[in-house]
Amino acid sequence: MYIKRAMENVILKTSETFPVLLLTGPRQVGKTTLLQHLAGPERSYVTLDDPDVRFLAKNDPALFIQRFAPPVLIDEIQYAPEILPYIKMSVDRSKQKGDFWLTGSQMFHMMKNVSESLAGRAGIVNLLGLSGSEIDHIPSEPFTTSPDRLLARLERARRMSLGEIYERIFRGGMPAMHADAGVDPESYYSSYVSSYLQRDIRDLTQVADEMSFYNFMIAVAARTGKPVIYDELAREAGITGPTAKKWLSILVSSRIIALIQPYHNNVLKRTVKTPLLHFLDTGLCAYLLKWGNAQILERGAMAGAFFESWVFSEIYKSYLNAGKEPPIFYYRDKDQKEIDLLLYYDGVLYPVEIKKSASPGPGAVRHFKVLDPVSEPERHGELLEHKREIGNGAVICMAGDLLPLDRKNWYVPAWLI
Repeated sequence: MYIKRAMENVILKTSETFPVLLLTGPRQVGKTTLLQHLAGPERSYVTLDDPDVRFLAKNDPALFIQRFAPPVLIDEIQYAPEILPYIKMSVDRSKQKGDFWLTGSQMFHMMKNVSESLAGRAGIVNLLGLSGSEIDHIPSEPFTTSPDRLLARLERARRMSLGEIYERIFRGGMPAMHADAGVDPESYYSSYVSSYLQRDIRDLTQVADEMSFYNFMIAVAARTGKPVIYDELAREAGITGPTAKKWLSILVSSRIIALIQPYHNNVLKRTVKTPLLHFLDTGLCAYLLKWGNAQILERGAMAGAFFESWVFSEIYKSYLNAGKEPPIFYYRDKDQKEIDLLLYYDGVLYPVEIKKSASPGPGAVRHFKVLDPVSEPERHGELLEHKREIGNGAVICMAGDLLPLDRKNWYVPAWLI
């Protein structure tokens, strides 16, 4: 069963703009299914997973391009980067938009080749697992704290109970988990991790010790929603600090996790510089930490961290699915004051707090006032160029309805994002 993806229009627009479309993302998020759905009958399909096809691509790329002439969809391009210069020559000759559609599971292995061979010729689009909007078959749009936008969305969104939200958190966003309700999460994610370790980590990154990397993934999963401390990760996984840094960059590049950078402004003197870590698929995270079902997860010690990572991933996907880079930061200072998310665009900061509570209370926004100095930098001895407006804030929580908390901040039900 094909689940309509929010990114369809972004992909078609990118294909009309560039001769080469490169769709990247983690394994099994539906890259090939999506492009095959959008490809017309004139576009041929070839996968480099096929050993014979891969041999031809690696050993005689010119003949490969003759055999699989554009328009063509080439799957798993990371297995034969040798054909990229020949794709460049082909598109330079034809000057046709959308000649080549490429997919690749691992961005970190091939981006250097793409940037060198296809600079200015490739439009790169990043796909993650299903968002809540896609699962519920409702229109997707970048998340904002605008009350007008939230009120309009209220008419389409599907209300969910606490149990339903944690069931979604537990199952994660992989299309296979939603195309068939009978798929067992433990069996699915066990196979997924095995494939990721053997085919991508070992073959593409030359990480020799798969078990050490697996233990490292577990250590990272246990810290979802927390600041990155490399020494702790290294000690937990039994590796060195530099190795922990390198392996974390692999997880970031392969879109297993995302790192949120702290918001910086010269007016805010006491902010910390440590990035915040979030798993992008809470189902995979739950599998790695051996949570047995959604009910146990919801009652467990990490329920709040999982809820926060799920909300973050939904907001993150909402921007990627619109073809935009997520404008997401967070705030933490040396006085332990925190704001879970800061959306920053068009010169305006929008603070967001995330609480696994039905009625968090006015105290949920008490730290929002730490941003006040950026609206009047001259009063704090800084230049006017550091001035930022403070927009509407939101407390994303388990509230039953969209309600104003005060003049500038709203309670936003988690199912509404």
